[in-house]
Amino acid sequence: MKSTSSLAGTVSRRRLLQTLGLLGALAPMAGHAAGHNALWRTAVGLNGFESGTAKFKKTYPIWEVLHFAAQHDFDGVELVQNWPMGPYPRANEAERIAALRQLYAGFGLQIFSIQLGADGAFAPDAAARQRWLEDFRDRATLAKRLGADCVGLWPYGDLRGQNVDQALDVLAKSFHEAGRIAADLGLVAAFEIEPPFAFHTAEHLLRIHRQADHPALKVIYDPSHFDLMNGSTGRPHELLQRVGVANIGYVQLTDTDGTLRDGGTSKHLACGDGHAHIPESLRLLREGGFRGWIMIDSWEVPDPYDAGAKGKQALDAAAG
Repeated sequence: MKSTSSLAGTVSRRRLLQTLGLLGALAPMAGHAAGHNALWRTAVGLNGFESGTAKFKKTYPIWEVLHFAAQHDFDGVELVQNWPMGPYPRANEAERIAALRQLYAGFGLQIFSIQLGADGAFAPDAAARQRWLEDFRDRATLAKRLGADCVGLWPYGDLRGQNVDQALDVLAKSFHEAGRIAADLGLVAAFEIEPPFAFHTAEHLLRIHRQADHPALKVIYDPSHFDLMNGSTGRPHELLQRVGVANIGYVQLTDTDGTLRDGGTSKHLACGDGHAHIPESLRLLREGGFRGWIMIDSWEVPDPYDAGAKGKQALDAAAG
């Protein structure tokens, strides 16, 4: 028999889900800002709201974020660990997974990807790398059960006594296996490197993808990171051409000014607020046949709603 507090918690959760479901049902009725994109599936990244909460001490209620996404006719979202409320479910937690899917589906949104760390993928110890792969299998299974098409991988962390060549070699082997696991589930595993990471150059990016050598292991195109790896010229599409549009798993769309934000990662800006030739990137993606997911990445952007609206406008203009 449940305790009174347990029953109260169950009722509260049920009421919350019912309320969010009602808001989601009303969202499509309230009018749309642009319409669904004719070329690409478009998404909002929750990482921008997570980072805004941490860096700028702002509050973004999840129902407000999802209402915004529905109003602007986005198709989906990318989840981030520990925001807004706790870690991802494990793949065997059926009730939690169903509740999570219901929350987003109520707003007409698909969970298209989940963000995953990949520091264990290049651990010097083989047993640690195997544990990472086992955890990745659980997370990828979770992504599939959430209805996702992709999983995003971030190989952050230090070299832990290895040199760069050694770490790149073991990372590529782990990523090959990750690609195999993703393919078995009908998913795309896509990875990204960036300035704070041990791997942060164009040569590192190309080598990881080449050595991993699995068709389900692809690259995330983020213009801010590609711009820094291309010399901060405002022409990230030049590195996109080197990687090849066919090798892009999904896109994290952002503008940049070619610098680091507060000494950290590449500065993300709303489309049109930086120096990157965003229309040229979108032209190359369009003409190269990319028809997958493009997520608006507003990492540490002071106003992620503004970035989301400007990004969707840029996507719709490119597809029109």
